[in-house]
Amino acid sequence: MVDHPAPLVHESYLAHIREDSERFIEALARTPGATPVPSCPGWTADDLTWHLAEVQHFWARVVAGDAPDEVRPPDRSAGLEPAEALARAGTELLTVLHEKDPQAPCWSWFPGGGTVAWVARRQAHEALVHRADAQLTAGLEVAPPAVELAVDGVDEALRVIGAGAGAGAGTGAPFVADGTTVRLVCSNAPQEWTVALGTAGEGPDAPATLAVLAEDDGGPDTATVTGPAWELDLWLWGRATGEQPTAGHPTAGHLTTVGDTAAADRVRAVVARAGA
Repeated sequence: MVDHPAPLVHESYLAHIREDSERFIEALARTPGATPVPSCPGWTADDLTWHLAEVQHFWARVVAGDAPDEVRPPDRSAGLEPAEALARAGTELLTVLHEKDPQAPCWSWFPGGGTVAWVARRQAHEALVHRADAQLTAGLEVAPPAVELAVDGVDEALRVIGAGAGAGAGTGAPFVADGTTVRLVCSNAPQEWTVALGTAGEGPDAPATLAVLAEDDGGPDTATVTGPAWELDLWLWGRATGEQPTAGHPTAGHLTTVGDTAAADRVRAVVARAGA
């Protein structure tokens, strides 16, 4: 049986939303708004800040009971600085998440979601990944989170973003495995995941997607990627803190790939594309 991590408690997710939102603002406090975001090509520091503000405002209103198609983003022409808009949105989100029962029903795009607790988890990782973006933009060291949050981040990136928000999600198209499996192994925690690659449906135009296996079948994997949980999380999201494994360089940074590095790249591509 593959050992999968249990989600953190609700209060921990709220603490992480607060901490990483504050660290995001601190990272960009002295960074010009037009500074390019190296991990999000085409975005500036201001674009990144507005994005996180809009995401947090959206989910605050959804948790409060608004229909998702009725939520309007913060008005960029209202004279607010991006950092101020983000601070307000973060406070709005944390307030409603504190007020609501974690198991209360709430709209989500993910079939396995549908609760306030799901929103809290998703927003903790949204803030974490974009805090890394902010630190990269400011030329700062990307500080690792607690190991338990990073492990949960890998799990969420695979199960929610990769398998849930990936190509074909919500269409009813069955997952069709192509026989490729990639194992991700944490070197600093007793966690690993075996991922099957394939498509959503059949045919030449069927989009690529993935599925996390409930059990390891015991057979040889096409590739194994090993490293600290935070490096695995950043790698899945396409956020590199240093040189990452490629077909020509299977050992790079803090990650090591054994086997077919192209297969590992396919896992990363599904998650990065879905989370774009």
